[in-house]
Amino acid sequence: MDERTLLILGLLKSQSQHGYQINDFIERNLGRVSDMKKATAYSLLKKLNESGLIEATTEQDGNRPAKQVYSITPAGEAKFYKLLRMSLVQVNDYLPHGDIGICFMDQLPKDEVIGYLNERLAKTEELLASYEDVPPHVEHLHGVNLTIRHRIALFRCDIEWMKQTIEELRTKS
Repeated sequence: MDERTLLILGLLKSQSQHGYQINDFIERNLGRVSDMKKATAYSLLKKLNESGLIEATTEQDGNRPAKQVYSITPAGEAKFYKLLRMSLVQVNDYLPHGDIGICFMDQLPKDEVIGYLNERLAKTEELLASYEDVPPHVEHLHGVNLTIRHRIALFRCDIEWMKQTIEELRTKS
């Protein structure tokens, strides 16, 4: 929840917004770096409001339905900075998808494993290309550009590992 809290508080730090604006911004600008669903965002907004990190006010625009507009509180700003600092130094020892299968790949015929790794390599290269096609963000979103570059570096590393592993399997007797 801390990464998602950081995201919501960070968006509200720049300006007060209603839930639709927040979700739209995440979907349009941060879809590559966050998998937050709309329902999750609304639930989190409610929790952050209840905990005093944000406040909600109701705005009415003519005959349109009333909207909850969320603003960060001083306590929310303090929490934002605390989470931001923690996030920047945090290192996760995560298990990339497929690593368990790699543990047991010697249980399959070598040619079959090479075929699967080539398929995985092609999919990873496609994913890398899609990240390389992301247009740069401007203004206060420079950090999004850095996040995209980080993902690109990770994909390139994975591609290099797969190429080396495929070559080792081909030359191994």
